[in-house]
Amino acid sequence: MGGAARLTANYYVIFGARVKPDGGPSGTLRRRVEGAHRAARGDGDAWFLATGGQGEHGPPEAEVMGRLLLELGVPDERILREAAGHDTLSSVIECIRILRGRGDAGRVLVCSSPYHAPRCQLLFRLFGVPAVRADMPGDRAALGWGKWLYYLLREAAALPYDAALAILGGRGRYRSTGK
Repeated sequence: MGGAARLTANYYVIFGARVKPDGGPSGTLRRRVEGAHRAARGDGDAWFLATGGQGEHGPPEAEVMGRLLLELGVPDERILREAAGHDTLSSVIECIRILRGRGDAGRVLVCSSPYHAPRCQLLFRLFGVPAVRADMPGDRAALGWGKWLYYLLREAAALPYDAALAILGGRGRYRSTGK
């Protein structure tokens, strides 16, 4: 066989959310991790890429997600942690570096709240990664209408903003690293 890597692994990229002051996961963070775990059920080549850096409280989001995945029975060697990203765009860029470095990504599945997943998916695609959205649980019931509507409107503004940054600057910075 040639030296080319086989693109067979499925990467479930879990986007971070707030960590509580006691270092535990917020409800949104827990729903994202549990939703990714459910989405990967039966996938014999599932890898989890937890993304999210240091927030206001506790350890980095990626570390908290890693602990939750371990509690759900995922072997530590199947969990990758990206703790350098400080927002959605930088997390996507860091995840792409990790995935390209591994060289075996067959599918990239975005695991985030339904209001956030379209932006994550678009950013991956702008960087040439044909990500798809995993089937994830909704947040509206847990957040309530007011908070859910706030997050939905925030995403409506953030999506074109991050897309413009990726097109005008982020992709150039990413490409300049040679990866």
